[in-house]
Amino acid sequence: MTSANDERELQVAVIGYGKGGEVFHAPLVDATPGLRLAAVVTGNPERQEAVRKRYPGAEVIPSADELWKRTGDIDIAVVTTPNETHVPLARAAVNAGFAAVVDKPFALGADEARELAEEARQLGQALTVYQNRRWDADFLTLWKLVDDGALGRVHRFESRFERWRPEAKSTWRDSGSPDAGAGVLWDLGPHLIDQAVNLFGPVESVYAELDARRGAAADDDSFLALTHSGGVRSHLWMSAVAAQLGPRFRVLGDEAAFTVHGLDSQEQRLEAGERPDAPDWGVEPESAWGRLGTDRESRTVRSERGDYPAFYQAVRDSVGEGEPLPVELHEVVHGLEVIEAARRSARSGQVVAVAST
Repeated sequence: MTSANDERELQVAVIGYGKGGEVFHAPLVDATPGLRLAAVVTGNPERQEAVRKRYPGAEVIPSADELWKRTGDIDIAVVTTPNETHVPLARAAVNAGFAAVVDKPFALGADEARELAEEARQLGQALTVYQNRRWDADFLTLWKLVDDGALGRVHRFESRFERWRPEAKSTWRDSGSPDAGAGVLWDLGPHLIDQAVNLFGPVESVYAELDARRGAAADDDSFLALTHSGGVRSHLWMSAVAAQLGPRFRVLGDEAAFTVHGLDSQEQRLEAGERPDAPDWGVEPESAWGRLGTDRESRTVRSERGDYPAFYQAVRDSVGEGEPLPVELHEVVHGLEVIEAARRSARSGQVVAVAST
């Protein structure tokens, strides 16, 4: 529905309407005051009909080439398409005069990420990456505990995204080539690495195991051991073949530990079609709260409120008011350097230094 304030709203086009566009980006854009979901780009007839049904005020555009002709009508382009298309579409967007949000992974290499970031800087276009897991309830809770010193000096960070999907699907994500961005390292690794780097700083070296248990080319059961420059060691698991799931976080300090199980509920609620501006959005039930302490004595810690809407609120304020971007590109480039080191480590079986510039 068009409002009387449309002239003050930033117009947003979402490119792609797979899970990323349908579940994450379109609902969050639509629920953010000051943003208007003006268009969705998809050539798939079923997805086109789904857009028209859910967002009757949004124009359906069949191709990105058509979108680039809308200079002056669109302010922000959101790229949520297969991984190997992220860089060319983001480059086209900033050259067409749009600010751009790119789903993770931002690029399939640190060098091309740096090149794209520099191109956007020279063009004066805002460019950022959708790292929504920074606004998970469990991560915000852990951030506060670490910041408050509740664990003492942290020495080990364990983090997992595990699933039980013993049969690979025929999708590009499961069955494609890792060089084209398929596999769990490219799918889940950017989240796990980004959280570790945000908590404990840059990574100096990586040891990695990347396995394809289901017979496809892409890895589906992977492990990374990171050594941060500050001395913390992060152990990151990502798997599609975990028949029993480990804790989401287990963080060990010299005074206490923090353990939490299960996933932040925001993704599940978005998948169910809930609007992210609900009054109880991001509130986790007590059954999902983590525990802080030792084996001898521990207590339940109330979860901080999850806040995926904060990302697009920050995008709005950055593009419209010149405020800082929600995710800075140098942080994302470092995450890609870690992924590149992980791939080298898995090939060699050795610990590999992270090449950082």
